[in-house]
Amino acid sequence: MIFEISTYDPELVKPMREEAKAIGMKEIMTPEDLNKELQKKGFTLILVNSVCGCAAGKARPGLRLAVEKAREDGILPDNMLTVFAGMEKSATAEVRKYFTGYAPSSPQIALLKNGLLISLIERKDIENSDEIRVAEKVYNLLKEHVKRR
Repeated sequence: MIFEISTYDPELVKPMREEAKAIGMKEIMTPEDLNKELQKKGFTLILVNSVCGCAAGKARPGLRLAVEKAREDGILPDNMLTVFAGMEKSATAEVRKYFTGYAPSSPQIALLKNGLLISLIERKDIENSDEIRVAEKVYNLLKEHVKRR
């Protein structure tokens, strides 16, 4: 696809993108970029970012806390990626193909190994939590699956 119409004003989502990148997430803009990243061996943590309140108040802050703790404990995944729902629609649709058995929603936080889904934290798990619970869910997922380095 040459042109893609975004749902949101790019200036509106810029701070939300920056917040995800400050955590250490690499932005994915195209399906091709996503598939290239997911061909890499190892663990990949993916954030399906969103403009909603649960992304702003729970998902991104919780993810930041989890990544900080995982960094301290040497259990960071090999790759950390983000796609923005409503913006890069084709990349978001592509990442959701990897989330077999789960309905599309945003935000979502997934852990994959060698391109295969291990676990997915869905919007319903995020919106019914707070940033501390989201951090615990992400951290525990990393602790269980990613080996100490």
